[in-house]
Amino acid sequence: MSAEATTIPVRIRTLEGPVSQLRLLRTVLRNPLEAMPASVFSQPIARRRFMRRDLLYSCDPELIRQVLVEQEASFVKADAMRRALVPALGQGLLTAEGAHWRWQRRAAAPIFRHDRLLGFVPAMIQAAQATVQRWTAPEARSTRVDMLHEMMQTTYNVIVETMLSGAPGLDQGRIERGVAEYLEATPWAVMTSLFGIPGWVPHPKKRQGRAARDYVREALIGIVQRRRQTGSDTSANKAVQGDLLALLLQAQDPETGQVMNDRELADNLLTFIVAGHETTALTLSWSFYLLARHPKIEALVLAEIAQVTGGDALRPDHVPELAYTRQVIQETMRLYPPAALVTRMAATDVQLGSLTVAAGTPTYVPVYAVHRHLSLWDNPDAFDPERFRPEAVKARHRYAYLPFGAGPRICIGASFAMLEAVAILTTVLRSVRPSLPPGFEPSPRLRITLRPHGGLPMQLTPRPGAA
Repeated sequence: MSAEATTIPVRIRTLEGPVSQLRLLRTVLRNPLEAMPASVFSQPIARRRFMRRDLLYSCDPELIRQVLVEQEASFVKADAMRRALVPALGQGLLTAEGAHWRWQRRAAAPIFRHDRLLGFVPAMIQAAQATVQRWTAPEARSTRVDMLHEMMQTTYNVIVETMLSGAPGLDQGRIERGVAEYLEATPWAVMTSLFGIPGWVPHPKKRQGRAARDYVREALIGIVQRRRQTGSDTSANKAVQGDLLALLLQAQDPETGQVMNDRELADNLLTFIVAGHETTALTLSWSFYLLARHPKIEALVLAEIAQVTGGDALRPDHVPELAYTRQVIQETMRLYPPAALVTRMAATDVQLGSLTVAAGTPTYVPVYAVHRHLSLWDNPDAFDPERFRPEAVKARHRYAYLPFGAGPRICIGASFAMLEAVAILTTVLRSVRPSLPPGFEPSPRLRITLRPHGGLPMQLTPRPGAA
């Protein structure tokens, strides 16, 4: 481990010792990760008593494998998470269950083959270049930006270009605000579920979240319907022939021949927009934060970029060769996993290791805590990309690192996200140096995804000789 890795970036502080139910309630609404018991960072299983129910946290890799793989059918998605996500995302790949999920997964899987994804890398590089050009243009009013907002815009541009060939008519600003507004309402949806309150009961921000959802869903259904009417004939428009919507329109379940209807297509497009651009933007934002705090690691990334590109413009074939840069992204997702908490519920009485879990018990995989667990990681709160050298990865338990989940429901877009994150980070970093305002530290909060609360202000300094 490098000496610089001893510089500890910001982390979440959990509640220590017995706490009142009122304090626990307030903590869940503010940041559900802070409501975890402190033992999630040191014990294989942790518990929290809340509203006369035991909440179970599975932190040991072998137990996680049981929950997510071996006994996956016995641990269903928790009602709280379904209540938070299904109204927004419908019944797409992230939220569907059982046979409905399986056929969609089989139909979509060929779209995400590595060789097909490489064809999207030019759009990723171009989106990042456009962001840098906007920052460094003579008419740019300020060199200080909210990096979270900037990365949201950049990854959104990648998604609409690769999914929808530019998606004319979609309002990027409104979609970004809509996603943020909906996510801000999700702690209330989780809380009403834990209290056993019916889903139709109003709660703060429910109307605002519903309006945001309705705009995005209706816009996507309109795009799907127009594409069905115009088709994806290359003689009319070559760009649309290879985008994700065209591929989804052609996708069939290899077992049954079933294809997606307009609603299913819109649900999956919405899932890819929210899960795709949101999570990658967060990973990039946290990466720039960490590199700003660790200039020696940043220098290693820049040295690798110079070696791989030879000082020339970044090409798509360079991206897979940037091994250390990829390690930086992987270590960022260890410290700040976008999906920081996997929620399940025991569908029946089930054996988990030596423990019998009663039916109806909320069972969590606290990814944030697993990634910082004292039994799994040396100096777990430190930023050290060397943890992801190939030999270190091979020596580690498969279920000690879960940025994209695990088991049958592992994120289908994981390879897309990694290519995108490396391409954008490389393009930005070789052109500008992002730095933090003096004394500033972000506040990580869970809103389905792990966000820097209030954004991530950064100062941008052009690098000497950058084109």
